[in-house]
Amino acid sequence: QVQLVESGGGLVQAGGSLRLSCAGSGLTFSRYAMGWFRQASGKEREFVAGINWSGGRTTYADFVKGRFTISRDNAKNTVYLQMNSLKPEDTAVYYCAADDDGSRWYLRASGVDYWGKGTLVTVSS
Repeated sequence: QVQLVESGGGLVQAGGSLRLSCAGSGLTFSRYAMGWFRQASGKEREFVAGINWSGGRTTYADFVKGRFTISRDNAKNTVYLQMNSLKPEDTAVYYCAADDDGSRWYLRASGVDYWGKGTLVTVSS
């Protein structure tokens, strides 16, 4: 049974930082492209960042470029999202995602094979 378990969410003031983690189990983690999506209240789920199987290729949504960094540690079956300079509009539930085409670094929600349950990030002004 595949599980993706996010952690690290919470409440932070604008300008602050958080680091999200997503631990995978039940899958050959290093074969998967991994990504982060987010969904704010009343809005659709949107792509935030993606990373290919090796960690050698990454991509970001324009609204987080220069502020967020995605990385992975295949030995620990974990993907991370370092979030700096947080803004109130970053408030959302953040979801970890796995795509079995490890060569990708941009993930489409429709192509995701596994989702985590999400972790809430709240940024206060």
